[in-house]
Amino acid sequence: MATIRAAFTDPTTGISMSNTNEGSAALSRRQVLSIVAASGALGLAWKFGLPGASKARTATATRTLMGTTLHLTVVGDDADAARSAVDATLARMAELEAALTRYRDDSEVGRLNLTGSIDDAGDDLLALLDLGRDLSEKGDGAFDVTVQPLLSLYRDELRTNHVLPNAGQIAERLPLVDFRAVRVDGRRVSLARKGMEITLDGIGKGYIVDRGIETLKQHGFANVLVEAGGDLVASGSKAPAQPWRIGIRRPRPNGTVLRFDAQDRAIATSGDYLQPFVPDCSVHHILDPRTGLSAPELASSTIVAPTAALADGLATLTMVLGSERSRSLIEDLADCEGCFIGKDLSVARTSGFRTI
Repeated sequence: MATIRAAFTDPTTGISMSNTNEGSAALSRRQVLSIVAASGALGLAWKFGLPGASKARTATATRTLMGTTLHLTVVGDDADAARSAVDATLARMAELEAALTRYRDDSEVGRLNLTGSIDDAGDDLLALLDLGRDLSEKGDGAFDVTVQPLLSLYRDELRTNHVLPNAGQIAERLPLVDFRAVRVDGRRVSLARKGMEITLDGIGKGYIVDRGIETLKQHGFANVLVEAGGDLVASGSKAPAQPWRIGIRRPRPNGTVLRFDAQDRAIATSGDYLQPFVPDCSVHHILDPRTGLSAPELASSTIVAPTAALADGLATLTMVLGSERSRSLIEDLADCEGCFIGKDLSVARTSGFRTI
């Protein structure tokens, strides 16, 4: 029986996955992705010969969603059921993206940013705002969903004037960044100051991945892996007694990969190399909301947690806090571990983070 290689690595996210122990094939989200479509729906590749399972097969699917490449791997023995489950999962994830994106004026987040208040916030937005506040409080403001005005300043200056914003411009935007100024009263959400905007980029992708896993399980598939732009959930196992194998690429060219096994865990990586504003990655999109400046110490942070939303948020938060404070914070959180790589490629880990 042939060994199946169903591996991929996204160099822009720093995470690679494989459902065999042999090799890996590189795949960049900047490459053109080929998706086989059936009747206009998602194409699904059904692969035989999963090691260690006589009937089980893996179904793999790829689609562009949430501004990145989404990968799904489903282990099962019924191709039609897997196709139906994946279609339902993608529909659910797309529905959430439409509600939570800041890139659409008619989304809940888009309307909130345009008008300063909405009266009909859905359960998902409310859950994310609650998580965002909890992370802000845990990190003394080092994570903040209202950081968007600062991010817009950097991107507007670079796009229009080809320069970074100066200290005066940053100081003018800082009063618009304050998680405590997001008011929630029932389903009414309001921003206390004119010009404030929120972004869920630091937690929303992970939350949508969690809901994708939830949908697959509702359709009877517990052994699945869902990854989107560096946020992933490895649920169940790839085969009996074989957990999913995850790789964390070092955040600089020619770095080695740290590998570990994961089962029923969520993993997220945040790094300065994902959206650098300057070639040496010293200025990048992960801003300290308290200062308006890029986090200076770490090149990447990888968090293992019970949910992808939590892992996603903690990865961003710990990038800002740095390795020493981050290790202390993560050690105190139940079922969470972290691996922090400095700009000099030094590696710091929490006590329970084990590599192979």
